[in-house]
Amino acid sequence: MLQIQGVTKRRDGRATVSAVDLTVEPGERVALLGHNGAGKTTLMRLVLGLTPIDAGQIAIAGHAPGSAEARRASAYLPENVAFHRALSGKEQLRHFARLKGEPAARADDLLERVGLADAADRRIATYSKGMCQRLGLAQALLGHPRLSLLDEPTSGLDPVARWEFYEVIDALAADGTAVLLSSHALTELEARTDRIAILRDGRLVADDSLNALRRAAALPMRLRIAATADGADRLASDLGGRRVNGQAVELVFDQNEKMAQLARVNEVRHLVEDIDIVPPGLDDLYRHFSAKKDGDR
Repeated sequence: MLQIQGVTKRRDGRATVSAVDLTVEPGERVALLGHNGAGKTTLMRLVLGLTPIDAGQIAIAGHAPGSAEARRASAYLPENVAFHRALSGKEQLRHFARLKGEPAARADDLLERVGLADAADRRIATYSKGMCQRLGLAQALLGHPRLSLLDEPTSGLDPVARWEFYEVIDALAADGTAVLLSSHALTELEARTDRIAILRDGRLVADDSLNALRRAAALPMRLRIAATADGADRLASDLGGRRVNGQAVELVFDQNEKMAQLARVNEVRHLVEDIDIVPPGLDDLYRHFSAKKDGDR
């Protein structure tokens, strides 16, 4: 649905996006990560046709960015949405529905879907940032887009609203929409995306599933072992590691040592109440891949 091949964008003599290759298939949810200024928003603007490409090619459902066909196939939700504050949420969304050739009833259904039905007749001037973001999501759902570009879409949303937002995104992907979303809220992305793409200084430095990135990074794992009521001291003595909260021991080891470490724990299982294996999280992987290595420019 989205094909980005060798795309470069220069500004003031510097490449803000450099030779990026990235694809998003129908029904796939891809998280685009990177520090501020890494090129995430620039890349989205290139896909939307708002900024010309200096080198490379982009195709949305086989069409050039900015073409009528590409615009019909795609939807965009920016980090900071802006609406006519004198209009109600229903009036604003119905206006956008008319522009998309959608019936007014579709706008009303989407207001219900994003949790704004009770505020549909209120002026947008009275909306909170989170409510405006919900209205922006409803706008992005108009026209049944085949590609959704979401730039920090959960900005301003409370935890419940974030969960509801990802429920909507899951439903979109299940219907075949390709989703490319950018967010700094890494923890919430771990279970809600199919692939992670990481930009650093305009270059794509990682692009794979979470498990594949874990294998590539080869970061250490953690094993947290909760001791029985009277076994903490003995467990710490036998296994070593770091004491946690007085009643647990945490071991840190390479991924290829997991079975050996579990075998050690099995030898003292009479002292163990529970264990948790903690692989490297997305926060850890992001720090690993976004950090500059020796020899990097």
